[in-house]
Amino acid sequence: MIGRRKRGDQSGSIPPSTVPGPSVTAAGARSVATADGLGLVMTGDGAVGTQVAHAVVLPAEACASPSSVVCPAGLSNLVDRVSLFVGREEELGQLDVALADPGNVVVQAVHGLGGVGKSTLAARWAATRTSMHNPVWWITADSPAALDAGLAGLAAALQPALTDVLGQEALRERAVQWLAAHHGWLLVLDDLAEPADIKALLARATTGRFLITSRRATGWHGIAKPVALGVLDPSEAVDLFTQILTHDGLRVSDGADEVCAELGYLPLAVEQAAAYCAETGTSPRGYLDLLAQYPAELYAGTAEGGDPRRTIARIWHVTLDRLADDPLTGQILRTLAWYASDDIPRTLLHHLAEPPALQRAIGRLAAHSMLTFDADTGDLSVHRLVQALARTAAPRDPHRELQSIEQARSLAIATLSDAFPADTQAPASWPISRVLLPHVEALTSHAQSLPDVDTASLLERMGLFLHGQGAVDRAIAPLHRALTSCSWVLGEDHPYTLASRNNLAGAYESAGDLGRAVPLYERTLADQVRVLGGDHPDTLSSRNNLAGAYESAGDLGQAIPLYGRTLNDCVRVLGEDHPYTLASRNNLAGAYESAGDLG
Repeated sequence: MIGRRKRGDQSGSIPPSTVPGPSVTAAGARSVATADGLGLVMTGDGAVGTQVAHAVVLPAEACASPSSVVCPAGLSNLVDRVSLFVGREEELGQLDVALADPGNVVVQAVHGLGGVGKSTLAARWAATRTSMHNPVWWITADSPAALDAGLAGLAAALQPALTDVLGQEALRERAVQWLAAHHGWLLVLDDLAEPADIKALLARATTGRFLITSRRATGWHGIAKPVALGVLDPSEAVDLFTQILTHDGLRVSDGADEVCAELGYLPLAVEQAAAYCAETGTSPRGYLDLLAQYPAELYAGTAEGGDPRRTIARIWHVTLDRLADDPLTGQILRTLAWYASDDIPRTLLHHLAEPPALQRAIGRLAAHSMLTFDADTGDLSVHRLVQALARTAAPRDPHRELQSIEQARSLAIATLSDAFPADTQAPASWPISRVLLPHVEALTSHAQSLPDVDTASLLERMGLFLHGQGAVDRAIAPLHRALTSCSWVLGEDHPYTLASRNNLAGAYESAGDLGRAVPLYERTLADQVRVLGGDHPDTLSSRNNLAGAYESAGDLGQAIPLYGRTLNDCVRVLGEDHPYTLASRNNLAGAYESAGDLG
């Protein structure tokens, strides 16, 4: 459709998606795109607007100020991460002292090695102090997308009626405004990748408590009070190992202390080793014998808290050997490795096997602590280190062969591409898009090798969704990558490449970067005239887009003639009553109005 405010979409989108297009909306607030076509909204005294076919009617709750929204008593989304918890009394005491500071915002960051138990410590502290805070809200913050999704989830929990009617960016903003206006809340930001990612949030939400976990040991100056978390004391590690085995009714024989020492007292490794012994009936000394069969370099430094990937890699290999009678378990891990670490819908695995076999394999992996699942939603979580190993090829490791990893990557891309909605503008699709967005972001960040059309399609739809949700700055990078991939794989003149260039130009224009938007629009129009012809709908759309960019830049001398030509071509090609023609006439009228030519 031709219009002025949804110029981002065009037909000829990248398969297998069908990106709406051509889509170019009318200037200013004068037109809006709807599910059935274009509705014109005229402003000014006495103006009469045309009827919009479909509109989202906001409930009364959306009009309430966030400061007036009362949090339900005991609001919390904490999951049970602390059923088996040992030691850490000193660290818990440090958090008590720090987070009891009578000042305004208090930010405490727990950092340390992967698998050292940062999340467990934070969950323990938060779960045992829920009476002191409301709400207590847990957010996975390993990417900006995940952080925004967590904040949007808080807003939805505070006002459920807004879930399906506000975009993610609006929900996120509402959550931040609520936090800024209330006291007594606690936000746990888990696995924060970069301290800088939360500076803007901390600057606005200054009346509550933040508890952060991160692998980053540096970069906290001026942001948070850091607490370094080391490995468990030997007695605590043995206690943890023993609790897991006795929980399953097994008697612990000699060798538990040796296993813990071999694993460097790293909590995650201790838990996985104990889970393996409990699941398979292997004794601690038998477990040590299995570990002895692997290269000596995998043991280097573990007792002193060395690289946790080596320890995790060893456990991962041993566990997968035991599960080798069911190859599906390895396929599941290699596929999950490409998504975000938490809240992975099981539907993203449905191509792997029939439901009974799939559920059985997931259950076995959970029993070996290779993944966890939410008892209510069924969503899966996999530790980031396990994911990193599962998508990294290793020589002489049958579970990490390059061909198997590449196959898993291709399947992950295809499955996510099928699941991510093609119509990024339809409100009904937003909840699904929000759930899948962190996984698209993770997959496309991991898949940085040779470009391909399927990945480009996901990048394009992610960028269009973010653009439509108002997150323009975040939309530009995936749209740029999509264009680069299309140009490389399909060529500069392919219709998908031309559509992708138009979409990137639209994002730049929305971001106010007309210095980049205008040249892209000009090049797209010239190429579409040459490749598709001057009367092709995409060409008409591009000409309208360029005229709109000229108008946004204040260059009415170029905008008005271009709008006029577009209108004439629409009348000639499509007819007087076509929606594109009506929108084009409206755009030209708006440009005359901007020029002061009310005649």
